[in-house]
Amino acid sequence: MAIPTTPLKTTGSSASVVNPRMALAVATTIFFMWGFLTSLNDVLIPHLKAVFELNYTRAMLVQFTFFGAYFLMSLPAGRLVARLGYKNGIVAGLVIAGIGALGFWPAAALRVYEGFLASLFVLATGITVLQVAANPYVALLGPEQTASSRLTLAQALNSLGTTLAPLFGGLLILGTTVKSGDQIDALPAAEQLAYRVTEAQSVQGPYVGLAIALVLLAVFVYLFRLPPLSEATEQADRSHHTLMDALRQPHVLFGVLAIFFYVGAEVSIGSFLVNYLSMPEIGGLTEQQATNYVSLYWGGAMIGRFAGSALLVRLSPRKLLAGFAVANVVLLALTLMSSGQTALYCIVATGLFNSIMFPTIFALGIERLGPLTNKASSLLIMAIVGGALIPLLQGVLADRIGLHHSFIVPLLCYGYVIFYGLVGSRPRTGNGQGG
Repeated sequence: MAIPTTPLKTTGSSASVVNPRMALAVATTIFFMWGFLTSLNDVLIPHLKAVFELNYTRAMLVQFTFFGAYFLMSLPAGRLVARLGYKNGIVAGLVIAGIGALGFWPAAALRVYEGFLASLFVLATGITVLQVAANPYVALLGPEQTASSRLTLAQALNSLGTTLAPLFGGLLILGTTVKSGDQIDALPAAEQLAYRVTEAQSVQGPYVGLAIALVLLAVFVYLFRLPPLSEATEQADRSHHTLMDALRQPHVLFGVLAIFFYVGAEVSIGSFLVNYLSMPEIGGLTEQQATNYVSLYWGGAMIGRFAGSALLVRLSPRKLLAGFAVANVVLLALTLMSSGQTALYCIVATGLFNSIMFPTIFALGIERLGPLTNKASSLLIMAIVGGALIPLLQGVLADRIGLHHSFIVPLLCYGYVIFYGLVGSRPRTGNGQGG
């Protein structure tokens, strides 16, 4: 099947449309916001685990719900972006995410775990729309050969959000010690009421603030004249390609699996870090102290992405991806075989080598697809459901064999990423167009 690969026009026909560099700068603000919101889950999980006295499996329902939305809503998000275009798709995603963040107000006031999960689902639906629209948009804002570098740079701003969120959340959400159910019952009625109000406000304030910020950002993007890049949307697809047409490209199919395992591994490590570093044999830290290391974990990804953006201009994206995955396999093996400071720093260091994985896998997965780009993008974003299933699998394993040894799960996930970098990411040749 021949796939059109006509060069994209990024400047538009109107002089009022901004140039690609300015458009990239605007798009990076979107990456920052969804990184911030996603990483905040790593702080929300230990808070809700303590408030509702959950085991690891039930606590991981936070990530299961959040990343499950990617699987359920990715195809509807793709259709929405196809209808609205990249720019208006981004605006819609920001508004939906803002509605989800606002839902934390009643969930915290009512102290209902399922209310938090429902709000997270709506929030994640908005981020799914953003992912479907913004990732291919940035990849297409310039030459194909530098798409990995460009997307990695944008993801570096995503990592800035994931770095700041644990510090923000640790201060505002984990700033006070959560009492157990028995401790609350022992308090006088008036003190119980006051405690529950304070506990609710620790979650309400941050998320309502985020809801306001998301809506304001949506207004800003709506008013900004971004290049439409309509040549790579379904509006330009006269052949009416299907999702199966995209999946028939081996590098797309293998890329979907690579995103699944990579995101699952990254999210799983981040989700368990606070509880893992609080273990006496690892770090013996308080939950609030541990959030500093969660920030360091995501900060490593940010540093690696800024460096990786430069490296990817000069080095093969496939070889660099495989090399970084090998590094994480080694670090997780050392974590499993050690304890104390060695285990602590090895697990945190995996964040540095996570850095280029998502943008590189994504850029390789949509390589040389023309109008099929939108379809492949939806499939790749759908694969982020790995962030729902892999942490849940590790949670089940942690309840049975202990949290320390459960990190064998992300280790195996990075093993697949090595395969993708070396073998699975190469488009089929034969017609010169990857199809």
